[in-house]
Amino acid sequence: MGANSSLLSQDSSDGSTHPAKLKLGDIPESCVALVLLYLDPPDICKLARLNRAFRAASSADFIWDAKLPPNYHHLIDEHLTNTSTKLGKHEIYARLTRPVRFESGNKEFWLDKRTGGVCLSISSKAFNITGIDDRRYWNFIPTDESRFHTIAYLQQIWWLEVEGEVDFRFPPGTYSLLFKLRLGKYTKRPGRWASNNEGVHGWDIKPVQFQLTAADGQHAVSKCFLENMGCWEYHHVGDFVVDDENASTKIKFSLTQIDCTHTKGGLSVDSVLICPSNLVKDFRALL
Repeated sequence: MGANSSLLSQDSSDGSTHPAKLKLGDIPESCVALVLLYLDPPDICKLARLNRAFRAASSADFIWDAKLPPNYHHLIDEHLTNTSTKLGKHEIYARLTRPVRFESGNKEFWLDKRTGGVCLSISSKAFNITGIDDRRYWNFIPTDESRFHTIAYLQQIWWLEVEGEVDFRFPPGTYSLLFKLRLGKYTKRPGRWASNNEGVHGWDIKPVQFQLTAADGQHAVSKCFLENMGCWEYHHVGDFVVDDENASTKIKFSLTQIDCTHTKGGLSVDSVLICPSNLVKDFRALL
């Protein structure tokens, strides 16, 4: 007890005893690391700026091993093949929070910085769209509004059919699939971009249908009318569950409105988002 108490007190020149003034830098790195283990990554990074001890402790592998998805080694091996040097767990986490493109750059995944959840986005360029090669019906429009810098825009069509698929090693968990859509488009006016809803029609007659199917038999269908003009929206298709971290999950999805009694047009299709279901509200809040 005497040895430990000497750390908490110090003798002054007049012989009296006063509590020692401990500084943050006096805390052992191992103790700091144990505290950081229970914090979210953004908070760990903030505390790492305090001093040298916190910065060194924040790089401990066991901290970031707990934040990484259980199958992160598959993500590294399959999608970061250009990484020639061995990375620490902190560096791996930081690298995976930046979007990683694959399949000709039309798909990308990343880790959510706060939770470490795996998110995936699929460009409209990767979809099978009926009539996409006929400019009377569809056009690809370059734009900075999309993370892929391109959206598909529907001029007018009788038969709406947009399909896609993805085959990816998701960590175990429950995931949601959403289409990012907008009625209308933005056109460049002198000095500004303006919403253009002139070609929007036919969406108030019958609802569109969204569908997803997993290779293991999971299936979801949802329907809705497209109503809000001029703003992007995430339309929830359905959820699926992943149990095996070592197996690849194959998902097929579609957006259809197959009714030849009327035409529809003026629809912008950006991408499909797949994310942990508990992050859907966060993505919708960003729009």
